[in-house]
Amino acid sequence: KQKQKQKQKQKQKQKQKLRLRLRLRWRSSSKLKSNPIPQQLPRQMPPRWPQKVLQTRQILQSKTAPLPSPRRRPAPVRRPVTSLQQLRFRHSMPLPPQYRERYQDMTPVPMRSAPFVYDDGGRVAWDRMWQGFCDLAMAGGPPHKGRWLAPGTAADVAASPERYDEVVTEIRRGIALATGLDARPWDTPGWVPVACYGEAMAEWMTRAIVMENVAARRGRMHVSLPAAPAFRVEKEIRNVITVVSKTSHYWVDHMPYSQQAAIRALFHELSLEGVVVPPVADATTVDPAAAVALVQAFAAHGEPAAAPSATPGWVGVPCATVELAIWMMRALVASNVLARREETTLLVPVNPAVDSGGAFVAARVTRVQALARHAGRA
Repeated sequence: KQKQKQKQKQKQKQKQKLRLRLRLRWRSSSKLKSNPIPQQLPRQMPPRWPQKVLQTRQILQSKTAPLPSPRRRPAPVRRPVTSLQQLRFRHSMPLPPQYRERYQDMTPVPMRSAPFVYDDGGRVAWDRMWQGFCDLAMAGGPPHKGRWLAPGTAADVAASPERYDEVVTEIRRGIALATGLDARPWDTPGWVPVACYGEAMAEWMTRAIVMENVAARRGRMHVSLPAAPAFRVEKEIRNVITVVSKTSHYWVDHMPYSQQAAIRALFHELSLEGVVVPPVADATTVDPAAAVALVQAFAAHGEPAAAPSATPGWVGVPCATVELAIWMMRALVASNVLARREETTLLVPVNPAVDSGGAFVAARVTRVQALARHAGRA
């Protein structure tokens, strides 16, 4: 009896297996009838391939049909800084290690200018002038220039081309001696490009030099410095060479590779939050109505004290103290607005090509002011 029961169970299992096979065959045949395989495809292709794969193969086999466009994911958009913890991280990350623990308590104490040193030919020996540099304006030190150093206009260069060539030659010679970087003449009048060791270095130096009150433009692998026929060796030419030497010294000699990689990642994160608002290349081409529009945007966001600066292309926001102006300047640079300061006045760029109407800059300044009040700075 037990043997008979075992045989019956085996027969039942075999019947169930047969039923399952028949069902699977019926389903596969019904699918093939509803979605037949194209005749152009080889018959040895598995019949259960998805229909999209079959259509793609059919398109690839035809010579005249266009290739299917690949699907690209939309670029991720990140929200701007909304907390003090994020802002403090962005304040400290771009700074050299000696500033990261004490940047909040620094005071802008100016340093005595280094005397000129000359070589045997009577020219300035730029590589023997500096034994050290003052603190970075990015870290809370005094800006190298008290007022904005702008490039020369195309009309100025056209009026004195020989003198302009002399200025560019001396700037290139000084940068090469003091830093070892390659400065090359450019077709754009008023600018001298300086090659950098990478994109992160070019971005970092551009932000640091603007905070030193010297004009700077960022290229992909270079940063451009101002030049004009009216520049003098003992004043403007020295200022340009000094800020390049100062910023490149801190980047190359004081930044470890791990921190440079972290700064590169930080700049990538900032690029996902929105555009960068730099100063305009030629401030004489900026319509005064753009500065008025930015002032009106400030008034709409609750900042009626903002006013156009005496320097074209800038709007000033008065601050109560120098410390508050430094804090807000660093916070705005960490929010993609390349700001600077003159004494207690915070200056933000007017760039209608990037920020038409000034709504972006006004919103960032308003948020930074709220964070400053929350941090007890204002």
